[in-house]
Amino acid sequence: MTKAIRGISAGFAATIVLSVIMVAKSMMGLMPELNVIEMLSAMLQSAPALAWLAHFMIGILAWGVGFVLLSRALPGKTNLAKGVSFGIAAWVVMMIVVMPMTGAGYFGLNIGMRAPAMTLMLHLIYGAVLGFVYGNLGCSRCDARANR
Repeated sequence: MTKAIRGISAGFAATIVLSVIMVAKSMMGLMPELNVIEMLSAMLQSAPALAWLAHFMIGILAWGVGFVLLSRALPGKTNLAKGVSFGIAAWVVMMIVVMPMTGAGYFGLNIGMRAPAMTLMLHLIYGAVLGFVYGNLGCSRCDARANR
């Protein structure tokens, strides 16, 4: 399995986990003002289905392949640690690029003080799953060679 396919597969798994948590959060009524799909839908001026598609494409392609491209430079000795580092980096990008584009302001502070903490937690989970799955899809000999 190529590194790109591993990254895309890991991005898919991590996006599924993240999406389940997002839906559960919504069903429990936790921070209803922080609804990423509604925010993307408004930003894209589209139906929620297109926002979900964008969410999956970002998680699978942009972040999955991005992880592969950046993994050697990320801090951490294991793929799990590198995934968490990547999750933090993705969170920073979301906080300073995407959140202002949705009208939520930098770090989503227009939504409230809990928004940065909630989104960081979601990105840490995403990154941990991404790194874990990526590491478990490869062979240890291949990764040892690549990390030289």
